[in-house]
Amino acid sequence: MTKVRTKARKKPARHAPRHSVVDAVIRAVDAFRRGEPVLIRDGARVHRAFAAETIGDGGLKALIRARAPLHLVLTHARARTLKIRVYTPDVVALPLVPDTTAVMLRAIADPTEDLAFPMKGPFQAERRNLSRAYAASVKLAKLSGLLPAAVVAAAAGKRARNSIAIGAADIMRYDDEIVETLKMVTRARVPLEGAERTELVSFRPVDGGPEHYAIIVGTPETHAPVLTRLHSECFTGDLLASLKCDCGNQLRGAIKAIAAEGGGILLYLAQEGRGIGLINKLRAYRLQDQGFDTLAANERLGFEADERLYGIAAKMLKTLGYTKVRLLTNNPDKLEALAAEGIEVVERVPHAFPGGEHSRAYLRTKAERAGHLL
Repeated sequence: MTKVRTKARKKPARHAPRHSVVDAVIRAVDAFRRGEPVLIRDGARVHRAFAAETIGDGGLKALIRARAPLHLVLTHARARTLKIRVYTPDVVALPLVPDTTAVMLRAIADPTEDLAFPMKGPFQAERRNLSRAYAASVKLAKLSGLLPAAVVAAAAGKRARNSIAIGAADIMRYDDEIVETLKMVTRARVPLEGAERTELVSFRPVDGGPEHYAIIVGTPETHAPVLTRLHSECFTGDLLASLKCDCGNQLRGAIKAIAAEGGGILLYLAQEGRGIGLINKLRAYRLQDQGFDTLAANERLGFEADERLYGIAAKMLKTLGYTKVRLLTNNPDKLEALAAEGIEVVERVPHAFPGGEHSRAYLRTKAERAGHLL
């Protein structure tokens, strides 16, 4: 058992009404997913941005005709894969030439195409200070469930009718804002195999995004530390019983362990693929088939090794009346992340399962590179 002591993280100050920020991001996400432009404001400067994954040749040609400096914006993680020297914080901006096509952009942004398009570069990234709109455009692509890459140009002329406009700062603080909108929707008794006294509680954020669930086994007291498991949804492991990971075993094993303890909570969080989404996780699987481990695959895609945030988990626990937990996990990062959100983690309870032929390398990577206590 491991004792944990950490301090809570300070929340950033808010500058605009919460719901107006969330509503603006929802509209911008919808535009990015449909291949439409979003105007991103950074003070007096305005930039027109597209998601690199969904932009078509028509939108790209319109940007080129405007004759404004045009860039493909990538994360540092993707830049390292492409051997691009990094001069700017957060993201890198690659100048685009007039004959660039949408296919060429995606060949740079998508590492699953690296073998099909091996001859890329050399690239020379911008060295000048970048507007916050550049980092915000990549963040917006992540929120859209797309590859973390964007095409950005300074906006010229009048704003097009019905075009979506949003502040760069609003995009960057979206994760904190959405936590505060989380509401309990309903709860019902759902007997489970090996845990018949179980209640399922649903939570929904105001953006209409995926719901999160609390699985409450028994009737754990709110005044005492509650045995808790944070489980990120895994469609392939939880539902399809994939052999590439141990997620299904962890899910069912946690419910069994909580029931044997007499009660506790499992939070089922909508953060597939360590926060990159199911489609990007499948892209990562393709890269794993090429020989990259699970963390390297995420990084080649342009993501951090782990993109999960735990403010949602903390809000769910607090809404249910719990502020102290005994955390069922093998991941030390979860201890610090949950404590930083104002939940007192009084103890780590080990939670690990043996791997098989298909998951052995995956578990070894988690232990050796991510510090999991297996």
